[in-house]
Parts: sequence; structure tokens; C-alpha cells
Amino acid sequence: MQVRVIYFGMLKDAVGRQLEDVQLQEGATLGDLLEDRIRHTDVIDNFRKVLAFAINQEYAQLNDVLHDGDEVAMLPPVSGGMPRCALVREPIDGQQIADGIKSAEDGAVSVFDGIVRNNTRSRKTLFLVYEAYEEMALKQMEVLVCEAKQKFAVREVAIVHRLGKLEVGETSVLIAVASAHRAAAMDACRWLIDSLKKTVPIWKKEHFVDGAVWADGEPFPEEIRADAKLRAGGVPAK
Repeated sequence: MQVRVIYFGMLKDAVGRQLEDVQLQEGATLGDLLEDRIRHTDVIDNFRKVLAFAINQEYAQLNDVLHDGDEVAMLPPVSGGMPRCALVREPIDGQQIADGIKSAEDGAVSVFDGIVRNNTRSRKTLFLVYEAYEEMALKQMEVLVCEAKQKFAVREVAIVHRLGKLEVGETSVLIAVASAHRAAAMDACRWLIDSLKKTVPIWKKEHFVDGAVWADGEPFPEEIRADAKLRAGGVPAK
């Protein structure tokens, strides 16, 4: 049988599409569909705990049986709640994000709040514009989350980056790390922002009173640079 799946909000951006038709066995449940989609698009797993579902415009449970021609909507929270990695075009609510990852077992939440300042290298800044290779950026952010949790033994991480036009004083990137111990949370937070700046495909254009320029990015790490791969293959880098 075939059902149509519709993604909304941040989930739509993360998946990279809004609609898809899915083939399932007769008698499959909504839970079966969810697991099938996670196998094909693993970023959906990051939303599992915050999703609601609707079948033919009625809220549904994972044990509900699907039928040929059903329309299934996967719904992120309409207010509050957020997946651990997101690219957004609206102002970032840092307190909401930090509160959203807290748990009774945590002894600390460390937060990095990157803010648009009013000058760069003695030039007055009017505003910034961020753009990203969005699908790849989200995947790389997820990679950083997984690495941070393993490297620093922290319990949870959230990374939210703003895209589009940002005014002076607005948050461009918010990283929150929850852990049993403060040292791990703080170390992970510092490592995450440093790594994000080097590996996640997000670019910043700075608009000044006397012109605009793309900000100089930090060099890619050696292991992902194209010239490093050429050297490894015996071809000299130019």
C-alpha cells in the first residue's frame, strides 16, 4: 500500500522536502512508518521525542493502523520544544533552548550565545546576513553533537544557528550543553563553537556603513581539505 507523508516546520527543513509517497506492507502501523522513514532519513530520529502525528488530519498514535491512500503528517511542536540541531530564520530564544535540554540528572548547563556586534576591525556594522548549505549544515551539526557527547561525556547538546538578516545585538548561534559536571559542559561548549566555525557550511556577509564583505572563514581542518587529499595521493597542492 502507499501513504503520503507530509513534513512541517523545522522537520521539513531538516528533511529537505515537504512531501513524499511511501510504500508499506498491508497492516503497517504509524510506528512502522516512523521507523521506515528514520531508516531512510536518519535526521528524523532527532525529532522523535517531540513529534506529534496526524492521519487524515486527525491526531494519531503510533499503534494506529494505516490504510492505502492515507495522508500522514509529522508535526514538530507548534510552540516550545526544539530538536537538538536547527537552522532558523526567526529570533533565537536562548532561555527556551537551555531549559529544553535540562534534566534532573544535570548539574550544569553551559551556554554559548554568539551575538552580532556593532563593529568589525574598526568598521561600524549595520547588519549581518547568514546563509548555509542547509541540508549539509544540519548533518554536520548533528555530527558535532554526537562527537561532543562521546568526547566529553555530556548528556545532551543543542545547537541552533540563525540564517538571513540579523541586526546588531541579535543572537546568531546558540549552543547549550547539559552535563552532570560543569567542567565537561564548559569544555564541550567551547569545543563545539570552535569546531562549528571550521566545519559547518555557514557563511556570513558583513554589511558596513562603507560597503559589504564576506567574512574571512577559518581554514578547514587538514583532514577534510581537498589539497590534503591531493597531497596524500601524490599530487602536489597548488
